[in-house]
This record gives sequence, structure tokens and C-alpha cells, in this order.
Amino acid sequence: MLIMLPPSEGKATSGEGPRLDPSSLTLPELTGAREEVAAALAEVCSGPEDTALEVLGLSAGQADALKRNLDLATAPTLRAADLYTGVLYDRLGLPSLLDSPAAGRVRERVLVFSGLWGVVGPEDRLPPYRLSMGVKLPPLGGLGAYWRRAVNGPLGELAEERLIVDCRSAAYAAAFRPKGAAAERTVAVRVLRERVVDGQTRRSVVSHMAKAARGDIARVLLTEGVDAATPDALVSALRDLGHTVELQPAAKPGTARTMDVVIRD
Repeated sequence: MLIMLPPSEGKATSGEGPRLDPSSLTLPELTGAREEVAAALAEVCSGPEDTALEVLGLSAGQADALKRNLDLATAPTLRAADLYTGVLYDRLGLPSLLDSPAAGRVRERVLVFSGLWGVVGPEDRLPPYRLSMGVKLPPLGGLGAYWRRAVNGPLGELAEERLIVDCRSAAYAAAFRPKGAAAERTVAVRVLRERVVDGQTRRSVVSHMAKAARGDIARVLLTEGVDAATPDALVSALRDLGHTVELQPAAKPGTARTMDVVIRD
């Protein structure tokens, strides 16, 4: 099984570890692409501040992120597990999992997608940074398309014969879209809120609550050692663990299926 996660907009702003070693990161085949993106990011951040903020989609109050982006090569690092914060990561609790009997599963199964690094593992040591996958970074263009070209080969090999539990948001899902048999082993996690309104049961897609629910699902898969090989087996395991989940039919052969996680008020 592979659990694919987005990063978080909220990140720790300082580390205590050694300087970045790009070749030490998960999927070292991406080292050249990572260095290319980092160089393009430095070029933007060393230019006019207003232009850099606009390109990166940041506000004036977030200008301190520009300096962090310029210090990537020299800044102290920290584990990805400690770098990423926010609702999903609060619920997932990667640092505590890495200190638990589930640590091996976390190392083997969790991948975090990143606009700067492409794909990283929870113990990869990274400097603080700010770069969303939705950015069009001169001269590379849209980062989703850029990373899709770079990661398809090495990540496709890593995902071979493994069930993919996709907890990514749309911008990060653009960086890797499983195809064929891999897509048929992929489950995209969607979160629905169920309420009774005027006697009618209604469901709606939620955003903020979705991050928490995805964190909960990822955590229970890791702590309980669920090792499902198929989408149906995944749903069965989660139901046994008390979650309300529903597997939707694939739109057509060779495409991913959606697993709805239903949260009731």
C-alpha cells in the first residue's frame, strides 16, 4: 500500500538538522529536477518582492517566506514529518507514529507531494520553504505538469502492484495520475458531510473537515496495520474499524475509484 498526501500550507519555520542533501531524499532520481525547481525559485525570490509574491500567490504579510526560499542550501533542516503542520497533519500525527510500532509502515507507505521537491518521505530532511504545486514558476511553467513528467517513471515503479490510497488535493493530484492497472488499484479519498435537513438526508462535499478526515483515515491505516491489496478490501477493513465508507464505481476501465468517507452531524 502507498498513502499519497498533499503537503500543508502551514509549515514549521526553522529546523535544527544538517544542511539539505538533495541526493538523500526519497526517489533520488528526482535530484536533477529538484535542483532545477530550486534554482528557478531562487531566481524569482531574488527579484522584485512584489513580483515574487505575485508569482508565488503570497500576501505581503508572507514576505518572510521569500528569504526562506533563498536559504534552502544553507538553512538547518527538519524531518518532513515535523515540517508539515495543519489540520491533516495534526490528525495524522506523523512524529508520534515514527516513535511507535507503526514506524516501519510509515516509512514504507507514506509519500508527501511537494511543489518544490516533487515527492518526499516522512523522514526526508528538508529546510523550511514555501512553494505550492499550483504555481506557474518561470521559466518552468505549471509545477503540476512539470512534476508529472519527472515522477511518472520512478514513482510508477515504486507503486507497481501496490494499492494507492490517494488523499491529495486536486493541485497535487495533477503531479501524478496513475494509469491502467495502477489506476485500477487507486482509491481517491473524498469526504462527504451527511445532515438531515427538513427531514431529508443530504450530503455535501466538505473542505476543511476533509483534511481532518483524511488524516484520520491515513492514521488508522498505519496504526492498525491495514495492508489491503484491492479497493474492496480497503473498504471492508475500514468498515471493520468503525468508519462509514462507500466505494464508488470506476467511471471506466483503467481509472481510479472514489471512496467516500461519510461524516454525520
